[in-house]
Amino acid sequence: MIDRHSVTAHSTYHDLRRSLLDEASSSIRGTPTRVDRNGKIYWYDSYRIGSDVRKTYIGEESPELSGRLDNHKALRQGVKDRNKHRTRLIRILRAEGFQGVDAATGSLMSALAGAGVFRLGGTVVETHAFRLYEGVLGVRYSIDDMAQTGDIDIASFEHMSLALEDVGAPPLLEVLGDFSFAPVPSSDDNGVWRWRQTRNDLMVEFLTPSFEEVEGIRPLAGLGVNAQSLHHLNYLIADPIRAVAVYRGGVLVQVPRPERFAIHKLIIADRRQDGADSLKAEKDRLQAAFLIEVLAEDRPDELLEAYVDAREAGPGWQERLDATLDRLPRVKGVLAGLS
Repeated sequence: MIDRHSVTAHSTYHDLRRSLLDEASSSIRGTPTRVDRNGKIYWYDSYRIGSDVRKTYIGEESPELSGRLDNHKALRQGVKDRNKHRTRLIRILRAEGFQGVDAATGSLMSALAGAGVFRLGGTVVETHAFRLYEGVLGVRYSIDDMAQTGDIDIASFEHMSLALEDVGAPPLLEVLGDFSFAPVPSSDDNGVWRWRQTRNDLMVEFLTPSFEEVEGIRPLAGLGVNAQSLHHLNYLIADPIRAVAVYRGGVLVQVPRPERFAIHKLIIADRRQDGADSLKAEKDRLQAAFLIEVLAEDRPDELLEAYVDAREAGPGWQERLDATLDRLPRVKGVLAGLS
């Protein structure tokens, strides 16, 4: 039996998300400018500082974004009212029992958002993304261990930060320094991609898809950091969505589509079978099973499409999926019933 938030809570969450998206559009300083690149349409905020013309990336073309760009001047007029409205919405969500995020995580996510990390393609992955599906899907988590984490994992495509021709501001290393994060040297001395907060165990890790046999360290130029490259990650962060971290007035972040997250968990659970990773594999299976049960009921077409896409990626992907599903006969039956 799926434990769901009330209709009031779910609608309040989506009202909060809309308000934060409106707020992002209201901050446009100049003129929205369309750029066509490689068959896709991107929008930039073009504005003048002295004799220089600056461009800040807004987002990829979508009906939702186009509507907000058309109304961005009008949206500027309601900033104070929207701030008060969001405070009220957060109060409702807390009263409805939303988990939200702790102060340390929330303040860091807010600073990362302010630096443009999520605007420039950064996507929250792993357990923090799973927790944020609470609002996206309107569900409660009944297994505490399944949703507990101390790490923030952020993934981005390496080429994207170059293609957008924009960089985060203030620089991400400056933001991490302000929060007392220190670099954690990698064992092979090929570059830093993890940062630990010196006053506690909070860790930030940067990841990027690997398209080569070796999963090496790669630069994310737009974010100004290095990242650990991983196989299968391109599938996870393709076509991400916006979600809200329930902290103060709400923080607009980016997460993978929940159906891709669930199927990806089935894949990587099979990679984590040895030693300490076996506990992570168990959490992967719990998260995948939970989301698949919800999505099979709420979004069966999207779930099936994500599952088919993964199986069609090649025999290696099929083997990993099958190995995990053999451990989860109920989940295997649910997926078989979708086709």
